[in-house]
This record gives sequence, C-alpha cells and structure tokens, in this order.
Amino acid sequence: MKAGGVPVTAELFIAFRYLLGRAKEGGRYLRGAALGIALSLIPIVVTLIVADGMIRGITDRYIELGTGHLRLRRYFDSGESPGDAARNIPGVRGIWRERQGIGIVLGAKGKTGVAIRAVDGDFFAEPGSRRFLTVIDGAADLDVPGGVLLGEELAASAGAELGKTIHIMSLRRTASGAVLPRTIPLTVRGIVSSGYRELDALWCIISAEDGDRLLDASFADDFYTVKIDAPYTKAGETAWRLAELLGPAWEVYTWKELQFSQYRSYESTRQILLFIMAMVVLVAAVHVSSATSMLVIERRRDIAVLKAGGASPAATGRVFMFASFLTGLLGAGAGIAAGLLIGYFINPLIHGLEAALSFFSSLFHGGEVKILDPGYYLAEIPVVIDWRMVFLIGLFTVLCSVLASYLPARGAGKLKPMEILRRF
Repeated sequence: MKAGGVPVTAELFIAFRYLLGRAKEGGRYLRGAALGIALSLIPIVVTLIVADGMIRGITDRYIELGTGHLRLRRYFDSGESPGDAARNIPGVRGIWRERQGIGIVLGAKGKTGVAIRAVDGDFFAEPGSRRFLTVIDGAADLDVPGGVLLGEELAASAGAELGKTIHIMSLRRTASGAVLPRTIPLTVRGIVSSGYRELDALWCIISAEDGDRLLDASFADDFYTVKIDAPYTKAGETAWRLAELLGPAWEVYTWKELQFSQYRSYESTRQILLFIMAMVVLVAAVHVSSATSMLVIERRRDIAVLKAGGASPAATGRVFMFASFLTGLLGAGAGIAAGLLIGYFINPLIHGLEAALSFFSSLFHGGEVKILDPGYYLAEIPVVIDWRMVFLIGLFTVLCSVLASYLPARGAGKLKPMEILRRF
C-alpha cells in the first residue's frame, strides 16, 4: 500500500531506523524522550497499584468483618425471619443476626468507650471473616455466652488480658421511662485484629445472647448481615432479589450504600493522585515534541531525498508521526513494565527500605522507621492490578506523544527539497 508515493511500510521502517539509529543521526532525541516517558509512567503505575490495593484491602475488611455485603433492617414487624428467603437465593453464603450499641469497658486501666457488637457465634468462623481476622491471643470463639472478643488496640488501652474478667456498661430504659446503667461481667476469650486499626480500635464483640442481656432495644440497632459470593459485582442484583422476596417489611442495603461516603472518599483521592501524575505524562509528551523538532533538523537531507523521490508532504510528515508513535510506544511499554514490576514487589521493597532506614536511624540513636504505619495503613498492601486502567494509561501516553509531534511533523512535510539540497 502506498501513500503519497511512499509505501506505509517504508514510512514505518524509516521511523524505526530513526528511533534506533546512531545518536549523531538524531536517534538520541527520540530515545531520550522515550526514557522521559518511561520515568514518568513508573510512579503512575505504582501509585495506581498501591492506591487500588489499599482501597481494596480496607474495603474487604470493612465488608467482611464490619458491614457485611448486604444489610437487612426490619421496617415494621411482620413476624417473619429473613433467613429462609436469603438462603434460597443463589450465591448467598450466609445470614447472621446482629445488634449494635455503644457502651463503656471497665478494665484494669480504667474506662474506655466502645462499639458493642453482638453477633451470632459463627459469624467469625465464616471463610471471608476468617481471612481478614487475625487472632492475636486466645480464640475467636463466642459459641458459649459469657465471653468477649476485644480489638487489639482496645485491649491495650483498657488493660484487658486473655482469661481476665472485664465489665461492660450500657444504658437501659425502665418501664417508667427512666434511663439507668446496666453492667455485666464478661471473660476475655480472644484479642483480635483486622489489620486496620481504625476498624477494630473500638471493637467489643459479644455473643447474640449476651447482646440481648446487655443492649436495650431502645438504644441499639438490630439488623441482619448477609454475605454473598460476589460482593463487588452482584451486591445490587442480590439486594433487589431479597427486597422482592421479603416485601415492604424489610429494607435492604448494599455495602456501597452503607459505606458510600468513605468509599467515595477513597475513589476521589485515587482520581486526584492519577490526575496529578497525568500532568507529568503531558510534560513528557512535550519532550517528544521537542525531540521530533530536533530530529527534523537533523534529518533535513533525508527529507529532501524523500520529497525529491516523490513523497508528498503528508507522507513525509507521517514518517515523523510514526517516529513519535514508536517513541511513545517504547516509553509507555518500558514505563508500564517497570511500574508493574515495582508494584508487584511493593511490600518487600517497602519492608527493605524500612529496614535500611531503621538501621541508619539507629546509628544516630533514632527509633524504628515505618513508611506505612500499621496504625493508619494496612500492614501489607494487597497487589491489585487494574488492567483496564493500565491499558488506558498506555493509550493516553501514546496518543499524547503523537499529538505533541503533529506540528513539527507537519513542518517537516512543508520543507522544500531544493532549498535543503542547495544549502547542503
């Protein structure tokens, strides 16, 4: 196939030669631009992997250990239990009754405010819960009433120890309407952690039977927690089917509705980070434009020969457009590959950097250095690769490279061969 007297394959071949040619022939400009693109893409891809991993890791913990995938709340009393209806829907893993309220733990170190969760005993035995719940001491066992599970941070602040008795106080309303405190003693059966301090810092988990004794219905929130096989893709569909089966007596909420503000906050932060990084790609694309301009200057003799041989201005310009396309493709490929490699090994890299910084800090009598403090971040970042976004980043980079080189490539097509040949 020919375009303007020059086969398209020939245009690509010439562009490829320019990219890989000797430095003095102009190849250094394109390779320098490709390196700039690669260096700009590495932090973008690593940021994408880390941000997606943090969001997924925190969200997984919230929906597996906290809100569940769906939540059923009774709108008015119909006398029916939602358990049978939920279990009849394909993909539903289980349903558990829960009552939540606030209270105070009276421990060896004093009083500490807590969020009391009274759940069915096998909730934390479910595979999804077990995956993200770490038992620091004891066991996550509430089959027998009279026990309590405490979050790691809460246990430390309250001075609670495994096997010791603590007292938990909440409020109750008498028949006359008076509000009085209610206190029950419970034995610490386990100290647990979700790996995310914000989630379990106030955790005080008791059995459903103890919850009925401790938490007055007028001061507590009663609901059912449902887990399904595909919470990220099937939550809305399953919620709709449940609402249809249960009728108007029940309200059904998905985890996205329950965690809407927090999830949107994570997504907004991720988008802002990517937008800022995209500005770096635009700067790298401007470098491609400069490299193409310098290449046009270096290869004016080639342009004269091409045009003298019958190449049209458009065909001549396409040679340099192809060169910028290959430059963007090379830079994007190298940058994305390096970013994916670093992102895949981000946890050992961070731990290694922490160890090195801690070593140098100890030489100056400093403390241990933590880049990701587990008090505020996850101890381990899940590696989550959004291949669709990675492809879009690569496509955006190549497109910016081609568009940035349009004007210098167009200028190359307008050069007059006789003037160039007379000058050289």
